[in-house]
Amino acid sequence: MTETLNNAEIIALETSYWDAMKAKDGARTSGLTGETSLVTGVRGVASIAKAKMGALTEEGSWELHDFHFEKVEVAAPAPNVAIIAYEVRQDVTMDGKRATLRAADSSTWVKGPQGWACHAHSETFLGDKAP
Repeated sequence: MTETLNNAEIIALETSYWDAMKAKDGARTSGLTGETSLVTGVRGVASIAKAKMGALTEEGSWELHDFHFEKVEVAAPAPNVAIIAYEVRQDVTMDGKRATLRAADSSTWVKGPQGWACHAHSETFLGDKAP
């Protein structure tokens, strides 16, 4: 697989994950998540099981209306590992309040027998608009 093709494939996987969150499609986020995924963000560090990730996608008082990636970088340190990092603009409603947020995110994807799965995700909010 060429580097360009790998980049496009990983960007498509990450976009699919965000599209699933936008649709609150827990089956799809669960299907794209490794058996256990490590997540870091404003709430600290969590280890989230595949099934729980699906439930978290469907639950809660939040809605992702739109998103846009910028400054996307993909690295492939091994044939079955890809890391994507990017800035994202998110149009969200959280606890009844609509806002546009900017963050720097990264995900680690690992290709196993069932295909690519996200095993780690990190999000750092940029500026003073952290939720």
